[in-house]
Amino acid sequence: MTRAIVLVLDSFGIGAAPDAADFGDTGADTLGHIAAACARGECDDRGRSGPLRLPNLARLGLLHAHRESTGGWAEGVAVPADVEGAYGHAREVSSGKDTPSGHWEIAGVPVRFAWGYFLEKEASFPAELIEALVREAGLPGVLGDCHASGTEIIARLGEEHVASGKPIVYTSADSVFQVAAHEESFGLERLYRVCEIARELLEPYNIGRVIARPFTGKSAATFARTANRRDYSVEPPAPTVLQKLHEAGGEVVAIGKIADIYAHCGISRTVKASGHDALFDATLEALTQAGPRSLIMTNFVDFDMVHGHRRDVAGYAAALEHFDGRLPELLARLGDEDLLILTADHGCDPTWSGTDHTREHVPVLALGAGLAAGSLGGRETFADIGQSLAALFDLPPMADGESFLPPSTPLTGTASSGGH
Repeated sequence: MTRAIVLVLDSFGIGAAPDAADFGDTGADTLGHIAAACARGECDDRGRSGPLRLPNLARLGLLHAHRESTGGWAEGVAVPADVEGAYGHAREVSSGKDTPSGHWEIAGVPVRFAWGYFLEKEASFPAELIEALVREAGLPGVLGDCHASGTEIIARLGEEHVASGKPIVYTSADSVFQVAAHEESFGLERLYRVCEIARELLEPYNIGRVIARPFTGKSAATFARTANRRDYSVEPPAPTVLQKLHEAGGEVVAIGKIADIYAHCGISRTVKASGHDALFDATLEALTQAGPRSLIMTNFVDFDMVHGHRRDVAGYAAALEHFDGRLPELLARLGDEDLLILTADHGCDPTWSGTDHTREHVPVLALGAGLAAGSLGGRETFADIGQSLAALFDLPPMADGESFLPPSTPLTGTASSGGH
């Protein structure tokens, strides 16, 4: 019974990509800089202390993949005597370092066109766009209209929003238009409707995502974002491996924000969950229920949203160690024909300047499906993952990527070759 489980550790980069300089990210290294901070005793917080400890990820090859990416071992880590997984590091060929581009490329469809962006730090959005949104959504106006961190702008403008009824709109270095509103005073369904209108209005601007950012609380000190976030993404420019599997009669289970990222294309079932423990529990439950020709894909967003963007090094370290501690639960449930892949969609080095993503290699850690333990080397594109999934399920090959699975892996027993 062949099944695949793909875990996306959102933002967990393992060293600057070859084109990092084009993005102002030369030297970025999410894993390496977290490990160095831990080794210096700067992350003795959040219930953890000392060097970064990731024994289960290390046995899958994480530290070896990082060394191949950067040329050196991460500082202070314990390198295992033996590696049980196949490991590599992949570069991104998509034009951006954003969430949709990374995920679509993982699924075999790189983004080679340029997204639209709102580059101005203040008065970020065209006046005609805001005027149309206010008019069509029946709003008294908007607040924000700038580049901002989501938690910071809610604390700064949340009370004025509640008093005025004006939603908070903001953006970042990503191709994104975000709308924050109070679930109770503004209304969750009303927030979703505003975002749907914004999605239509943004079509000429080629913006990748509109994100609804609901929050609750009574004051700036107690405002907190809720699990009812919703992403309104454009559809991938070509069929992903998820769509191909779904159309071939397989099952694709999307956990967390996966379905939103792929604009619900090729998704058989969506499981909503918030927080890494809930996401992990949902993944285990989905694996218990999954039949043959099933793909389970989970995004662990808090690495990025809660720790990376907020430049919370200690929190990121603690979250990694907690995730690592739960891995044995998943490994114990894998069958002989199952394929487990752990990867990321971009970097978000919490020691870096600013609050944006960083252009980095991502880990490719794989276990099962006949793979031998050892190095997969440097992969030329994230799409190697999508091509490998196509081979696993004996689907028509993707246009991009090269499978890293052995020839005997497909369900029919014949090899599916990939193109470049």
